[in-house]
Amino acid sequence: MLPNALYIKKGFEKSIYDGHPWIYKNAINRIRGKFTPGDLVEIKDWRGKFLGIGYANPASYITARVLTREQESIDEGFWHKRLKRALDFRRNIGVNTLDAYRLVFSEADFLPGLIIDKFGDYIVMQVLTLGMERVKDTIVKILIDLLPVKGIYQKNDATVRAFEGLTLEDSIIFGEVPEKVVIEENDVKFCVNIAGGQKTGHFLDQRCNRILLKGVAQGANVLDAFCYTGGFGLNAAKFGAKSVLGVDVSEEAIRTASHNAKMNEVDEICEYEVANVFDRLRELEKEGQQFDVVVLDPPAFTKSKKAVEGALRGYKEINLRAMKIVKEGCFLLTCSCSHHISWDLFESVIFEAAKDARKTLRIIARGGQPPDHPILLGFDESLYLKCLLLEVS
Repeated sequence: MLPNALYIKKGFEKSIYDGHPWIYKNAINRIRGKFTPGDLVEIKDWRGKFLGIGYANPASYITARVLTREQESIDEGFWHKRLKRALDFRRNIGVNTLDAYRLVFSEADFLPGLIIDKFGDYIVMQVLTLGMERVKDTIVKILIDLLPVKGIYQKNDATVRAFEGLTLEDSIIFGEVPEKVVIEENDVKFCVNIAGGQKTGHFLDQRCNRILLKGVAQGANVLDAFCYTGGFGLNAAKFGAKSVLGVDVSEEAIRTASHNAKMNEVDEICEYEVANVFDRLRELEKEGQQFDVVVLDPPAFTKSKKAVEGALRGYKEINLRAMKIVKEGCFLLTCSCSHHISWDLFESVIFEAAKDARKTLRIIARGGQPPDHPILLGFDESLYLKCLLLEVS
């Protein structure tokens, strides 16, 4: 029995029973004991019935995160068991044979606040919460024990750390890690900028959705908007695209995309531009440009419920503009990566854009997260990636 406990208000315990691992500040009835932020606490309902054990941080609106629903010791053996479970899961679904994959997906792997991506012999780790920061050294020790790894890089530059009272960190914490690592995904080579890239350096979650371009990209003129380092466009080139135009606001991303095109020997058909995508879509429409395939893979337009309305306007704008530059009977592949935008919301805003653009859509395929980014039922926040391949006419 732990000396500290959080008691949940009557009625708020239902979400925990349903599998949700977060305890919000407004759900707490009272606190027993005094604890340092990041300490372990027992979680109990308003009557004192045990619900689980988690770590707590009163500075955060998400005051506690559930680690286990059992009465068990949270020691090195616990963390070893959880990390091994995550690794075994990847082996069971076969992604461990890939050059790069997500090894730990936070709450969906029962390790709240921890993201781990593996790129060849190197690991990139993001620690997003104070509770997980407290056991970071233990996590690193276990990773070295479980995996053949040459180096581990902590890319703790996410702004959410500030809500936990944590500083931003970006450094090697084990072995040696080169600035850039080359991986192969869907037979396409990518140069991953571990230190300077976005997130952990490469968007592994779009791996399966990029394959949706197979067939529709054959002989096509393709626009890859928000292209980052060329993920969708380079797959399109490998699938036989006639031309690829990639657009992104980041100069560094465009430099890497150009490098990746040369590395894959498709630089003769790939062209890249540094530009604001919203502005460029309008310019392409005014110029009368038309494409056989347009890809929209924007960053998350909203990171809170309050910003959903504005995000929907953004999604509608880019999709409306994209539909106007897609040739009759050709294709739009459009994505959203925010858990605040549900499938229903996403499809409805695409439909509204189509009506305003006077276009008719047919859904060819729906895509989502690959299996190394599992979705935890009862925790809607783990379902974030939506992808639609549409015929536009």
